[in-house]
Amino acid sequence: MLTDQVPKPIPPAEPAGHSRPSVPPGRRQRQPRYLDKTGVHRMAMVAMLLALGIVLSWFEDLLPPIPSPVPGKLKIGLSNIAVMYTLFFVGVKEALLLALLKAFFAYLTRGFMAACLSLGGGLLSVLLMWLLTRLPGRSSWLLLSAAGAVAHNLGQYGVLCLFFQGVSLWWVLPYLLIFGLATGILSASLLRVIMPALRRLPGYRELYSENVPKR
Repeated sequence: MLTDQVPKPIPPAEPAGHSRPSVPPGRRQRQPRYLDKTGVHRMAMVAMLLALGIVLSWFEDLLPPIPSPVPGKLKIGLSNIAVMYTLFFVGVKEALLLALLKAFFAYLTRGFMAACLSLGGGLLSVLLMWLLTRLPGRSSWLLLSAAGAVAHNLGQYGVLCLFFQGVSLWWVLPYLLIFGLATGILSASLLRVIMPALRRLPGYRELYSENVPKR
């Protein structure tokens, strides 16, 4: 029987080896999620900076002890340079992650007490430096480093007070504050010296375009 209806055109055949995924009616086909290159750069930078912090800490252990009236071995805190760089150029989340990883490494190599000291000082230092970067205007590396070092020593002092509640440790605090101020100035100076080498790290250009460094 002849009809007046025009036949519908036949759609072209799909190439061999290709097939369209079945999508329910009324739903949009989800696009594939591609890997975020910036996120990869961030994680790679954190891994390399953690390795740098471990190497600096190992090198610092080879140095002769600093004479001081405070019991124990005072350290300059060279590994904190890696944490400062992470905060300035990568981000606060990555800097906090690096502080956690440093504390975990201290637990594996020096025990629970060292891990608590590293964690308490590292987290307080990163948070204070981050808060200072949120203030209006640009903060100098020298100011941020000095404040971070003092906060690091204050965090460790708080951990010591928790562990030794029956011991009077107030006389240690002035030495820790003065020592933290001196080591913070030294860390900022060393960061300026090694910046040309750190700029050669993979992903520096991508992260530098996102984060404005505080000089």
